Amino acid sequence: MEKKKNEMFRLLLFFFLLIGIEVVQSSSHHHHHHRSHDYCCSKLFVFGDSYVDTGNSRVSVSRGWHKPYGMTFPGKPAGRASDGRVFTDFVASSIGIKSPVPYQWINLGRPELVKYGINFAYGGTGVFDTQSSYPNMTVQISFFQQLIQEGVYSKLDLNSSMALVSAAGNDYSAYLARNNGTLKGLPTLIELVVNQLALNLKRIYSLGVKKVVVNGLHPLGCVPLITALSSYQKCGENENTLVRFHNLSLKQAVEKLNNETNSSTFRILDLYSAFMSILSKKSNTGSLKFSNRLEPCCVGIDSAHACGSTNENGLNMYRVCDNPEAAFFWDLVHPTQEGWCAVYSSLQASLEQIY
Repeated sequence: MEKKKNEMFRLLLFFFLLIGIEVVQSSSHHHHHHRSHDYCCSKLFVFGDSYVDTGNSRVSVSRGWHKPYGMTFPGKPAGRASDGRVFTDFVASSIGIKSPVPYQWINLGRPELVKYGINFAYGGTGVFDTQSSYPNMTVQISFFQQLIQEGVYSKLDLNSSMALVSAAGNDYSAYLARNNGTLKGLPTLIELVVNQLALNLKRIYSLGVKKVVVNGLHPLGCVPLITALSSYQKCGENENTLVRFHNLSLKQAVEKLNNETNSSTFRILDLYSAFMSILSKKSNTGSLKFSNRLEPCCVGIDSAHACGSTNENGLNMYRVCDNPEAAFFWDLVHPTQEGWCAVYSSLQASLEQIY
């Protein structure tokens, strides 16, 4: 009984913190593989959470706007949940375009900002409402629809565009936080989340985007928030079981969508396999020179603080590893720029099939 209680507490803590740790993202990297796919995508539209947000979350709330976030790129905090670039930046670079600007920027009166698409993602958000102050995925897509109705993007623009959609688990964290960590309704919730996610993908397609790519869930049990309980030595199997259920349901939903549209419009990026291939490597090869792959680079000095925390006197209440490039995880739930680069490299062949 005590063991079960501890497992529930662990899940609750994990998801609660996952939802609380807000976005941070970035742009390009010396590892970036610039390829110009003229026949693919001149624009990228991004929807989701902190794994893809590049600066929509507010300065007053998001840790991504506070040091030491952004220390690797652009050299200062920029609203990305990392020391540097995030997944969006690598995907944009791979199709030969600049990372699309955050939606919050488009009111700056500079029409050239929308040239490469727009990033509508907000850290901490989910498919459903997870953060009262931020738009869920349905609302993010409505922002996109409004811009199309206003003539910001033409049919031709949309024909040569790609959508990147990320749902990294905030719906589950919100549920567990609301229900004192009970796991009872999670299978039903997974079904609801995946069904709504499928509707969102279909809606993006109906707006004219011809390539719609959705991230599968990464191994939530391997994030440092969970691996800390084993001194960063092993992943949590309960969390990863939940993830595999979500990913199987998503695979079935996407296959159904492709059958309905008689196309291969909808694709899944297998983040679970990409993360696991890196985290389970027994030897350091190529660019994967991560020391302890389950340990974060930036952590709070105690359990009451997190990466980016300061006290009332403005003193830093966190510590940062000597070499972020040797760490896969940046903070308790987000990869480093180097981590995202490794994930991107693992997924490169899948991405090129989409292009």
